[in-house]
Amino acid sequence: MEQVEKNLKKHLNNPDVPYPDFDQMWDSIRQNKMQSADMEHMESNRALPRKRKKVAAVIGLSVALMATPVYAAITYDWDTLLSHKEGIQTALEQGLGQTIEKSVTTNGITMTVHTAFVDENRTFLLYSLDPGESWDGAQVSFDHIGLKNQKGSPIEGNYSHQWNEELGVFQGYFETDWVADRSTADVVFTIENLVFTGTGKQTIDFDPANPHTQVFQINKDGIDNVKLQSFEQSDGKTMLKSAITFTDPKLQKRSWPRIQVINKNNEPIVEAEVPISGTPGSNQEYMNQQTFKTDQLLAEDTQFLLLYDRALKTSEGNWNLDLALSKKQMKNGSFKEKLNIPLDQVADGTKINQMTVTPTQVRLVLSHKEKHTRLPYMNYQLDVGGKLLNGGLWFGKSDNETELRFEMTGLSAESLAHQPVSLIAKHRVDEHDGDMNAIALTNISNERQTITSSIQGYPITWTYYMKDHNLYVESLSADPGFGGVNQTYYIDGKDRSYGKPVTVGLLGDGNNKHIDVYENFNKSELEIYIAKYSTEKKDDEMRIPVKQGK
Repeated sequence: MEQVEKNLKKHLNNPDVPYPDFDQMWDSIRQNKMQSADMEHMESNRALPRKRKKVAAVIGLSVALMATPVYAAITYDWDTLLSHKEGIQTALEQGLGQTIEKSVTTNGITMTVHTAFVDENRTFLLYSLDPGESWDGAQVSFDHIGLKNQKGSPIEGNYSHQWNEELGVFQGYFETDWVADRSTADVVFTIENLVFTGTGKQTIDFDPANPHTQVFQINKDGIDNVKLQSFEQSDGKTMLKSAITFTDPKLQKRSWPRIQVINKNNEPIVEAEVPISGTPGSNQEYMNQQTFKTDQLLAEDTQFLLLYDRALKTSEGNWNLDLALSKKQMKNGSFKEKLNIPLDQVADGTKINQMTVTPTQVRLVLSHKEKHTRLPYMNYQLDVGGKLLNGGLWFGKSDNETELRFEMTGLSAESLAHQPVSLIAKHRVDEHDGDMNAIALTNISNERQTITSSIQGYPITWTYYMKDHNLYVESLSADPGFGGVNQTYYIDGKDRSYGKPVTVGLLGDGNNKHIDVYENFNKSELEIYIAKYSTEKKDDEMRIPVKQGK
């Protein structure tokens, strides 16, 4: 109710919204004599599900407000869903956003588009999905979700949704970089085939003390098998590398298979490091990397489960809504500025070319002399008159461009226009080409052996051994300024034969250990070389003035 009251006060201050006679409504609520037309309007909008649960206590208020065009805004709390989309949250708090409130029902499932945010940076829709009475607590995914233009061509984007237990609906958003060429655009928002999914579980008899590859046949719910390996890490940790093979390609696109470790008290064991899921294998496997404390894995009565999403029910059909999107409301305060600011601290030829400001987001477009150039920093902020906006690095529209995007958090575009703006970049990570100094691996066998080398003054410890007819090569440095070896290779004639990375490293994560594998290896000696490596300067900071204040 607190959120409802807060939003209600906000919208009551909007003179452009037509409101009914509230005094008459309150009288009707007290007398329990709401008009049947209001009830029919409530059912058609599907804003309240059949499973009312806790909202039953405020049903009178909900029915009364159903006659207002801002009902969805004051009923649905979008804060959790938009926790990483602060610019959209800010726009909502400022009363911005194009009211849509259009619904379509297919197979008893109702999709409603509530609000659209259309500006010069992106198109963003807030939607809800009411699965109806037949819903049994499952999650939902789609075969396709997106927009189509007037010619029927798809407009791709990304989406996220979550279940609202109180209201009995899924709340979601769809976001795309597509921007209408004109102030208005007719599009179709479409969802194709809903798949209700639940969590599947399969116990696997995995032995974490066995370093060899262990294969477990699943043959169930579209999963063929799972291959699992353990790798001893430093400071008492063990990494589990899993590769899941599917028989159903559709399931692979929507599933999230992972290994869950259960202790003797039947409680899940939390990973010791952030897991990395869904990297593609060389044979289209679904690869996971999970690190646990070794003593927890080896403890008595520890269980290992394969968890995954399995299809419970499919509702085939299309949910299509014709939308007339408009940039007019978001146009106020939006502006573009052409810039020509060289970044001498980074790659040669890198410049900030343009800044685009809208009520929801600020984007800096950078151009690079060389293709696929990466800005060598991990954290980005925009200082707007002392207020800091957090942002991130994105691909640009060409190979010679990148973008820095900042959510407009608690700030209006109009106020930004009069403030000084500076770009702040922190925690520098540079990538370098390796040298031609060979690392000689001798007496290769099943026994783990260790040698040392260095590159540009950074010490590296190499550990190599045979396992499952494959040669594994591990690299690690005690110097925290060394980011890690990215890949190794050996020279076969005139060609380079690269090792296949076993571990997926995240730039700037502080872990510089790396593992390569050379499959089907049958030699006792090998000279390898470093293909690329990275270095870190955690305290490095770059500050670039972007715009002077007025």
